[in-house]
Amino acid sequence: MEEENCRKKSSNGYSNDSEWWAILLPYLTPTELAAISSTCKILSQISTAVTRRRTSDVSRGFENLLIPFLTGDSHSPPYSYFFYTPTQTLRVTPDYRQPWGSVNDARLRRPPDPFLFRVEGGAGCLCASDCADRCCPCLECGPSCARPECGNRATQGGVSLRLKIARDERKGWGLFAAEFIPAGRFVCEYAGEVLSTKEGRERQRRYDKSGSMAALLVVKEHLPSGNTCLRMNIDATRMGNIARFINHSCDGGNLDTVMVRSSGALLPRVCFFSSRDIHESEELTFSYGDVSLNPDGRPCFCGASSCAGILPSEST
Repeated sequence: MEEENCRKKSSNGYSNDSEWWAILLPYLTPTELAAISSTCKILSQISTAVTRRRTSDVSRGFENLLIPFLTGDSHSPPYSYFFYTPTQTLRVTPDYRQPWGSVNDARLRRPPDPFLFRVEGGAGCLCASDCADRCCPCLECGPSCARPECGNRATQGGVSLRLKIARDERKGWGLFAAEFIPAGRFVCEYAGEVLSTKEGRERQRRYDKSGSMAALLVVKEHLPSGNTCLRMNIDATRMGNIARFINHSCDGGNLDTVMVRSSGALLPRVCFFSSRDIHESEELTFSYGDVSLNPDGRPCFCGASSCAGILPSEST
């Protein structure tokens, strides 16, 4: 009967070709996927396979290693839905779609950084040997470097550590180490849509008004005088990477935030390095900023002895 329903839908403009549906369904949101999976057994099976692949790798194959969702609770959603970008990107249009859960996810290629250019006549690093240990981690070589094998690109190859995403009853999703991480290792960058200050503030107001959970990071770089030199607004709410799952800790957490520049880059990238040895299954956290008590702020559940009880926000 269910297969017959699929054939009936075919007469209304749908196709009962399972290969065709396997291409289409990865483009659907969880709500759309759930709705269409209830129509027939074939679509239910394909939807289940899509969900299983989404749960097994949040990065859709853009990163070097699989990064799974672990729920441990049948009542919780199996994954968090958003579009993935391994590096900072331009704004995406409202009608943008990205496949997730396809058998071809592992074949996706890492997109180029739209803010990184090859400088004509630039030499980059001229070290005779690997310069990774001698160069400042805040300044890396870019496309103009004369040595393709140069090691001064620690943050440009994507995630090279085993990580996992797990759900906490109070904090929601969080990013955890799936292996021992020694101090000083690059973990990931904070990727998302790079916005102007005006648009960043407008989006934050919309998020606050709707009460939705947002992942808009505001980073301010200051001159020695204390005046703001650079302000970056990176919104990973709709399009981002695994860094959107890193929770706040009032004690500073176990990650350092570093503004990394590359030769030929228009903008620096916000990167996270381990500030100390991190044990397997330990949650990765960093400080969202200074906290002033704000009765309208979201509650903080970091568990640190110095917890202020309120999450930092731009207004604080």
